[in-house]
Amino acid sequence: MKIQRRNKAHPEFSLAAMTDVILLMLIFFMITSSAANQSAIDVKLPQTGSIENNIPNPMTVSVKPDGSYYIDDKPVSRELVEQTIVNDLQSKNGKSFTIRADESTMHRDVVFLMEIAEKHKLNIAIATVKEN
Repeated sequence: MKIQRRNKAHPEFSLAAMTDVILLMLIFFMITSSAANQSAIDVKLPQTGSIENNIPNPMTVSVKPDGSYYIDDKPVSRELVEQTIVNDLQSKNGKSFTIRADESTMHRDVVFLMEIAEKHKLNIAIATVKEN
């Protein structure tokens, strides 16, 4: 006599839980990547008609209206700016940095950074915000 089981096991794999995890990871990475490149130095950037950002995570040199310099959010004296930029860029692949100057910053402070770039054959970009 053949005995049959009443409850047969039906092994199934549900993708619902995995889909939820992937969706949460996607949301997490989208939020963190948008906040990763923002600087803590409060400068009001000048406006421009178009924005093009093709350098991933460049070194940023911020200049406030009072003439104070910040390299990647760390305050640096004017005398040490050139040495710090050159030393930091030697260890990086890209030989470029972005100038984030407040719209009220004196022109001479921005030219000072441009002269450093020219002297050491570095590429520069000037950060702006898009007009409304």
